[in-house]
Amino acid sequence: MQTGFVGLGAMGAHMARSLHRAGLLTGVWNRSADKAAALAAELKVIAFKSLEELAGNCEAVVICVSADDDLRSVITGLEPGLSPNMIVMDCSTVAAVTVREIHLRLEALGVGFLDCPVSGGVEGARLATLAIMVGGDEAVFARAQPILEKMGKAVAYMGRSGSGQAAKATNQIMCAGIIQAVGEAMAFAHEEGVDLKKVIDVLGKGAGSSWYFVNRAPFMANNSFPAGFRVRLHDKDLRICRDMAAKHGGVLPVVESTLEQYKILIAEGFGDEDISSIYRLKTKLFPPKPESM
Repeated sequence: MQTGFVGLGAMGAHMARSLHRAGLLTGVWNRSADKAAALAAELKVIAFKSLEELAGNCEAVVICVSADDDLRSVITGLEPGLSPNMIVMDCSTVAAVTVREIHLRLEALGVGFLDCPVSGGVEGARLATLAIMVGGDEAVFARAQPILEKMGKAVAYMGRSGSGQAAKATNQIMCAGIIQAVGEAMAFAHEEGVDLKKVIDVLGKGAGSSWYFVNRAPFMANNSFPAGFRVRLHDKDLRICRDMAAKHGGVLPVVESTLEQYKILIAEGFGDEDISSIYRLKTKLFPPKPESM
């Protein structure tokens, strides 16, 4: 199935490469045209001049952008070029209500739309080992599955439109709690004077381990936080989680606590660092040691 890819950020560029390796990628489009031109030259595919042109030359479209308004803008751009029986798959993390609106909008055109948010970070995108949670019509999912499976190792149909985003929101809440726990644990280990690399090695095989501990505790040990999942983006996702919970009359303490800490990190200029930079705040839970005489 000829597939176009929209959104070539840290995740999207790797996902597009995965589709190219599978012989599915026809061309790409990005808001910053230079990124699209560079990747198209690398992969020897088309850098489409417009979203309408991309839609008019593909049977399926995969989207990976940052926020709800970005997604709406992309859909508006694609619409004139869409034709019945096409499939649009959105791998962004946005509100469930947004994707349900778009589902109805494209359904009226005879176009299938799936919300397909992903988890696994830049590493998962690069290695095509993402977990992909899919909402929408099951018959459309069956047609799209061969494309999605080229980008992830776990592709699951979750239910009606918006269900993929609900599953992703669940994941983001878990990430918030885990990164906080890992940050506190590593700050504690540092204060105790334990060799952090040895801690990571042995506890990475223990009951308290997690993907974030194994893959992000080393950032904390090195006190360096290269962007994998940026603070600003998780902050955006957790606000979506908070709004979704509020619709049910619920409050999420882990989310609220993490948002407060992200607010500090962003204000201090660390919003584009990986979320493991929460370690910066966790180390401040311990008073500074008195200087030796």
